[in-house]
Amino acid sequence: MSDTPFFPPWIHRLAPMGSRTAQTVAQVRACTLSQLENCFCQWLPADLFPKAAAKTNSRDRHYTCWRTFWCSLWQSLNPEASCREVVRQLQALFRLEGGPQISAADGAYCRARARLPLSQLPKALAATAKFADQLTPPLSFLQARPLKGVDGSALTLLADTPKNRAAYPALQCRADQPSFPMLRMVVFFSLLSGAILTVAQGNLAISELALFAQLTAQLVKGDILIGDRGFGCYPVIALLRHTLGVDFIGRTTRRIDGRRRRQRLGRNDWLIEWEKGGKPSPWMSLQQWQALPVTLTLRAVKASLSRRGYRVRQVTVITTLLDPNKYPAQQILCAYLRRWRLEMCLDDVKTNLCLESLRGRSPAMAQQELWTRLIAHNLVRCTMAQAAAEYNVPLDQISFKGSLDAVRQFSHAMAQAKSKKKRQQLWQELLRTLAADLVPKRPGRREPRAVKRKKNKYPRLAGPRHKFRDHLKRHERRKNARLRKLGLM
Repeated sequence: MSDTPFFPPWIHRLAPMGSRTAQTVAQVRACTLSQLENCFCQWLPADLFPKAAAKTNSRDRHYTCWRTFWCSLWQSLNPEASCREVVRQLQALFRLEGGPQISAADGAYCRARARLPLSQLPKALAATAKFADQLTPPLSFLQARPLKGVDGSALTLLADTPKNRAAYPALQCRADQPSFPMLRMVVFFSLLSGAILTVAQGNLAISELALFAQLTAQLVKGDILIGDRGFGCYPVIALLRHTLGVDFIGRTTRRIDGRRRRQRLGRNDWLIEWEKGGKPSPWMSLQQWQALPVTLTLRAVKASLSRRGYRVRQVTVITTLLDPNKYPAQQILCAYLRRWRLEMCLDDVKTNLCLESLRGRSPAMAQQELWTRLIAHNLVRCTMAQAAAEYNVPLDQISFKGSLDAVRQFSHAMAQAKSKKKRQQLWQELLRTLAADLVPKRPGRREPRAVKRKKNKYPRLAGPRHKFRDHLKRHERRKNARLRKLGLM
């Protein structure tokens, strides 16, 4: 009886419309915040979150893995947004599309975020970095070999919970004193597009070199790794060159004087010889340390920087690229300068995506939030690379902050578009806007490491909230002084 039409003469008119129930279910299933999948799904693997056969993530829920991932990604693009705001937007979208009513509490969404498989997020980060490099024209210097940068940083504001404090304790602080847990991380990033390739994280008791050792499996023979002073030490260079077949460019804390020079290759260009120290490195095993060569032949290139505002006037760069014909000194310096400029990629994540303040109340949620924000950074980098490629503009002159703002606003407009053609037109308008709004070249611009805003007048919360007592006001201190003088206190 359910298949019997009530108005047989209207079948030929109503049939092209299809089942309204099926259309509504499909719309609700695809309903996400700002429908970011319309913008970024082309750069993420389709099998990122497969449906489990049993137990966790095996049932069809309102908060599926994909919907939860896109909601988390929207939160990464809008760092000030809370989980409650995500639920409110989903309530409004479900009501708009005629979907089922969901709970107004944010507990279900938070539990869905906890169910996201953390092991899949590195796969998504690597895929977005790969697409960003494919969209960027290859570099023409240093034999067009892949250039990767390494950098480390510390995140100072994690949620002050017992689990976070146990996993990420602050150094030089007693266990009974309140403090913010601190997380240390080391990242590999591409010098071609600025996308972050991978990350290793740990607490402050783990050194950056120990975290770097966890990432060496991500390097491929033939890569060129560029790092700062912290990574320009003998064990790192010897491990890269003789074990992994990876060349190194960077600075060092060792003094380069005439006693180390062996051959002059040109002006301010020498071959030098380093000897292995007698004390094994704490981040390497004894077998790895004994397998390193006794001496290393490196190349030292010296350059002078006379531009105003730079802290370093003379720079000495060491490298394992020994052939001056294949790898001229000027190209080596240009590669290190590019690394210096793209080091701001990590600052973009910490500043514009507020990576310094993770709100996860457990180590697993803090790590998930870290990976998600790095994925959001790479997706914005993909957008910048596509705009630079289609409109033939320099990628370095496209602002990350401007691109982030444009993605936020255009994604809202694309979510309201009625057709796929209109969404494609809006995406092309987004790319055209990014290519037209270039950052001007500002050579010699001085950017001192100083804080402009004054510190807050309120005291620091130096104890648990239930034990903290506010400082007395001025009139209260005067009143107490009078009472003490009269012997009433």
